Amino acid sequence: MMNLKVYRTVMLLVVMAASFTARGQQQEDAFVSSELMSMHFAESYDSLLNSYYFLRHKQSRHHRGQEFSLDDFDRLPDSVFIDRLQRLRTVFPMTFNSEVRSHIRFYLRVMESRLGITIMQQEHYFPLFEETLNRHGVPDEIKYLTIVESAMNPQATSRVGAAGLWQFMYSTGKVYDLEVNSVVDERRDPVKSSTAAARYLRDLHRIFDDWTLAVAAYNCGPGNINKAIARSGGKCDFWQIYPYLPRETRGYVPSLIAVIYVMNHYGEHGLHPEHVEYPVRSDTVMLDADVMFSHVAKYTGVPIEALRVLNPQYRKDFIPASSRPYAITLPSAKVEHFIALQDSIHAATRESLRQRPVVVEPLRRGGGTAVSHSGSGRYHTVRKGETLSKIASRYGLSVAQLKKLNGLKRDQIRAGQKLKVKA
Repeated sequence: MMNLKVYRTVMLLVVMAASFTARGQQQEDAFVSSELMSMHFAESYDSLLNSYYFLRHKQSRHHRGQEFSLDDFDRLPDSVFIDRLQRLRTVFPMTFNSEVRSHIRFYLRVMESRLGITIMQQEHYFPLFEETLNRHGVPDEIKYLTIVESAMNPQATSRVGAAGLWQFMYSTGKVYDLEVNSVVDERRDPVKSSTAAARYLRDLHRIFDDWTLAVAAYNCGPGNINKAIARSGGKCDFWQIYPYLPRETRGYVPSLIAVIYVMNHYGEHGLHPEHVEYPVRSDTVMLDADVMFSHVAKYTGVPIEALRVLNPQYRKDFIPASSRPYAITLPSAKVEHFIALQDSIHAATRESLRQRPVVVEPLRRGGGTAVSHSGSGRYHTVRKGETLSKIASRYGLSVAQLKKLNGLKRDQIRAGQKLKVKA
């Protein structure tokens, strides 16, 4: 029989082994989650650089300065990071641990050659984010979430279909009044998506009364947070429910803390970005009539590729402003020129639409539309609240033409009914 001393020694070794295993697993999780987040950032950033204006200005962008040294970083004691994080004036808790340190390391590495562009994007977008977040009672530092989400690329799209600066999924975007159809995707509209994100984060904070949990819920949904709380035995602290969260969400909050740290302390790590001017200064004009990018380009000289960068929410190079007011963003130098020629642009657009109407269909959750095709024509599935007049105008038809196509004698239609809209 094992004596007490030997038993205690064995148990101590078991506990130590379990501790080292858990620590090793935590470090492995930190490595995997930070690597995934940095890859996501890099993909969104590279997509940004492939856009028209950035390709044109590519030759003017050169990374100079001292190379970031991982060895120097690894020699820094935790106390340095704790002190720097504590000195940041934030409402969002700046927790520091091995997970956060791992993410700081990764973001310093990926920012080494991207910092100038990120700061330039920050100067362009942060005033909008700050005003919108403050208006809805959301902490100012949550603006850095757009770096984690999309590398501040309004055209970013994730593998699961999230889109825009704030990476809204279709269903969440619809809940927060973002129009998403075959022509317009307001998840990519910087102004409207920022308002939606502020409202969503505010609502999540009202549910959990904790900004860390609200940010985590922004990533994985409030349902997953509630499940993690239940599995943890009712604990309501992010780091206590951490083991019960999806892997991506475990890295999400540390990524936000890391980005806030890096964007405030990159200089202390030898990163000195070259100043980069935003590719174009822009302004907006409100429209009350349809506009095609091709005619804007023809009359103003602004290339279609540039219009797409400045107006990422319009999917088909077309703004359906006859249905409701929409804004077009133009280079500031071209705004007066556009206004002077606006009537001609609208007239040219109307003529083009008469010859070939643009179909506007709401997107379904999976990305499909309410339009179907068959060998005998094109059909529209009637949605609740739609009328013959609304459907006819959408497809460039008169009500009489639509009724004739479908052999209808009355104006009554029902949800779910299929109507032929093209022979």
